Amino acid sequence: MGDLVTAFGLSANALGHLTSAVQFGFISGTLLFAILTIADRFSPSYVFFFCALAGSACNYGLTSSLNTPTSLLGIRFATGFFLAGIYPVGMKIAADYYDKGLGRSLGYLVGALVLGTAFPHVLKGLGTDWPWRNVLLFTSLIAAVGGIAMLLLVGDGPNRRPGQSLDLVAAFRVFRQPQFRAAAFGYFGHMWELYAFWAFVPVCLNFYQSIHPQAININIPLWSFLIIGVGGLGCVFAGYLSARFGPKRIAAMALAGSGLLCLLSPLVFMIPSPVIFIGLLLLWGFLVVADSPLFSTMVAHNAPAESKGSALTIVNCIGFAITIVSIQLLSVLQAKWFLSYSLVLLAVGPALGLWILLRKGAAS
Repeated sequence: MGDLVTAFGLSANALGHLTSAVQFGFISGTLLFAILTIADRFSPSYVFFFCALAGSACNYGLTSSLNTPTSLLGIRFATGFFLAGIYPVGMKIAADYYDKGLGRSLGYLVGALVLGTAFPHVLKGLGTDWPWRNVLLFTSLIAAVGGIAMLLLVGDGPNRRPGQSLDLVAAFRVFRQPQFRAAAFGYFGHMWELYAFWAFVPVCLNFYQSIHPQAININIPLWSFLIIGVGGLGCVFAGYLSARFGPKRIAAMALAGSGLLCLLSPLVFMIPSPVIFIGLLLLWGFLVVADSPLFSTMVAHNAPAESKGSALTIVNCIGFAITIVSIQLLSVLQAKWFLSYSLVLLAVGPALGLWILLRKGAAS
C-alpha cells in the first residue's frame, strides 16, 4: 500500500482511504447479495467462481499506470465488493456439504482466512522485497486459481436447497428467530474486538518496545504474523472441540478468554519480560478468532435451508461494518490515552456477545 501511494504520488491520508474503500466495498457487496438472495437463488460455486475472477481482475487493475486517485478508490471498492461473493459464499458451500461436523469444516475455512490476513506481515518480517506490481499479479493469480478450483473440484453441496424466487426481506426475516438472533449478536460482539485487535498488533508491539527498552530487538512484522496467524490453529482446534462439546460452549469460552485479556491489557503492558508479554499476545491471538467459525456454524444451523446463504451474508455485512467503528474509535482513543488503556474498550464486544449467547433459549 505504501508503494502504491508513492507510485501514484498520492497524499499521506490516501492510505487510510484506500484501505477503507475495500471494507466499504465488502459491506456494500454483502448487503446487496443478501437483499437479492444471490447465494441462495444461484449456484454458490458459480457465484464464488465469478466473484473470484472479477475480484482478481480488479485487484490486478491497480497496476495500470493510467490510474488516477479516483480510479484507484473505485478499483479498491470493487475488489471489496466482489469479496462478498467469496468469503460468506464459501461458508454457504461448506454448510451445504456438512450438517454434522460443520464446526470443523468452518474451522479450517476461517483458519485459512486468518493465515491470509497474517501473510503480509511474514513477507515483511523475512525481508522479502518484491516489486509491488509483482505482488498484485501473484495474489490476483491465486484468487483466479481459487475460483477455478471451487468450480471444477468442489461444486455445490448435496444439502443445498435453492431459493425459488426473489425475496428482498429473506435476509432480515431470519432475525425474528431468537436462536438465530442470539448467534448473530454473539458474532457482532466478537467482531467488535477481532479486527481492531489484528489492526493494532504491530502498534502494540511497537508501544511495548517504547516503554521497555530491553525489548528493542523484537521483530515486529514476524511476531505480528505469529500472533495473528496462531488464530488459524485456534479456529481448527475450536472446530474439533465443538464436535464434542457443542459450538455454543466452546465459543463462549473463547469469547470470555479474549474479553478477559482485553480487561487485563493495561497490566499486560506493564510486564517487564518480553517473553511473557509476547506469550500473552499469542494466547490472545489464539482466542480472539477461535469463536468465529463457531458463531458462523450457529448462524447456519439456525437459518432456514433455503435462505442460509443470505443469512450468513447479512451477518457478515453487519459484522464487518462494526469493525470499522471499533478500529476508528480505537485509533482516536489511543492518540489521547495510553494504548494499553484504550484496548480495554474492546472488552465491550465480548461482554455483550457473551451475555446474549448465554441467555436462556439462545443459540446452540
